Amino acid sequence: MRAALSILGLVIVLAIVMVNMKHQTRDLAQSRAAASAASQPSSGALPDPQAIGRQVNEAVMQGAEKASDAQP
Repeated sequence: MRAALSILGLVIVLAIVMVNMKHQTRDLAQSRAAASAASQPSSGALPDPQAIGRQVNEAVMQGAEKASDAQP
């Protein structure tokens, strides 16, 4: 029973993360469209999406390592 609840909790967390990712992706696409519609390029250009993806993956992996180290 405990394992089933743990899996259910992980699924709920995954769903929350996916919803947040969807919102961020939509916002990024909107800001990109606004930036391309501007007549002059702005000095604060958006960072490379692939670099952001790598940073997110590294952060997730670090969190997973810390979580596995914390478990007995």
